Amino acid sequence: MEAYAQIVDTLALTLGVAWASGLNLYAALLMLGYMHASGAATLPPDLVILADPVVMLAAGFMYLVEFFADKTPGVDTGWDALHSFIRVPAGAVLAAAAVGEVALPLQLATAIVGGGVAAATHATKAGSRVLINTSPEPFSNWAASIAEDIAVFGGLWMALHNPWLFLVLLIAFLLLLVWLLPRLWRAIVHVYRFLVSKLRGQPAPPRPEDIHLLTANLNRPRE
Repeated sequence: MEAYAQIVDTLALTLGVAWASGLNLYAALLMLGYMHASGAATLPPDLVILADPVVMLAAGFMYLVEFFADKTPGVDTGWDALHSFIRVPAGAVLAAAAVGEVALPLQLATAIVGGGVAAATHATKAGSRVLINTSPEPFSNWAASIAEDIAVFGGLWMALHNPWLFLVLLIAFLLLLVWLLPRLWRAIVHVYRFLVSKLRGQPAPPRPEDIHLLTANLNRPRE
């Protein structure tokens, strides 16, 4: 039974660090390091380095930079684009480190899964910010960014202290992404086409739902 609980704990932490890396890598590093340094949690040997004061200072500084960049419309999208090359590999490395001393094939498989989870989370975050930036007011950016920070801190705490609940919520989140990501992609493509048409001085292309509505109205029998 103890071995079974250990497997659940490891799985929750492994997927948790990958998921959190896709949202806010530096907040995840800072949270993990602080929890181990304060005795609130015990990290696997390969992650103990995150509690080193130098690593925590670097993670805290970068989190402070991201805290402001992530709440500035337009800047947040550029920041997300740059971190497409940082969050996903970091999620894979952290996941492989969290699984502990295992055979190399299992460690590689964990890195692949961790990178995939981080990529899905990052794509959702970056895509939603593109749509949020179409709103002229900055409050939606602040609200989304603060909610993501809270999710990272709360999610990692839950992964370490209540792994079963975290895994259930993570599965629900991933199932939601399966439904959400295609719709998010179509909305981003429409925003991109709209911006290109504006730059070229052309009328914006109609949305697929507008075409469907127009077709339905044309095919409706006249009284």
